[in-house]
Amino acid sequence: MRLVVADCAARYTGRLSAHLPRATRLLVVKADGSVLLHSDGGSYKPLNWMSPPCSTAVTEPDAEQAAAGVTQVWTVQHAKSDDRLVVELYGVQHDSTHELGVDPGLVKDGVEAHLQELLAAQIALLGSGHVLVRREYPTAIGPVDILAKAPDGGTVAVEIKRRGDIDGVEQLTRYLDLLNRDPLLTPVRGVFAAQEIKPQARVLAKDRGIACLLLDYDAMRGVDDVDSRLF
Repeated sequence: MRLVVADCAARYTGRLSAHLPRATRLLVVKADGSVLLHSDGGSYKPLNWMSPPCSTAVTEPDAEQAAAGVTQVWTVQHAKSDDRLVVELYGVQHDSTHELGVDPGLVKDGVEAHLQELLAAQIALLGSGHVLVRREYPTAIGPVDILAKAPDGGTVAVEIKRRGDIDGVEQLTRYLDLLNRDPLLTPVRGVFAAQEIKPQARVLAKDRGIACLLLDYDAMRGVDDVDSRLF
């Protein structure tokens, strides 16, 4: 992993256009080729990024860029689309490379991990005709709990929590933003699944176009006989 702290500006073109004015930022280049731009705020969400498969070319600035103080230009091109991230570096304060090795990935504890396993085995809880693609679908910002295919051919990303709050909805929103950039997956809709979902999280999910799904842990484990309930 390469970490670069630099005075830079960036622009993203393709299916969407975005511009980051000149400022000091952290640039992260991962072994899979992905490039992420971070500020000192905003928690762990990057300001902009390019997901793999992509390639980065480092070139000298043209005359106009050099006159403005640009010292090098990074052009990050997606391999399967016209999406492109161009980063203009004015000055580098830090540049280091680190070998992190193979990461075992996120291991969820207790009930939350079991909920993921159970929902993957009972994917029809999302609705008739849904098909599991895989658990722990990898992205540049972390794994999506479950990725599935809907009967209409669309993709469904599921985030699973024991107790669903606003942070979980925000996390799923970031995944959806990233996944919908992949032409092989889009359109991707979200499902926020939990044993308990707080009212504020439901409101935010609805505003983001994300469906909510309550999970009955006992019923999914076969412990609770719903047919024998009086109420």
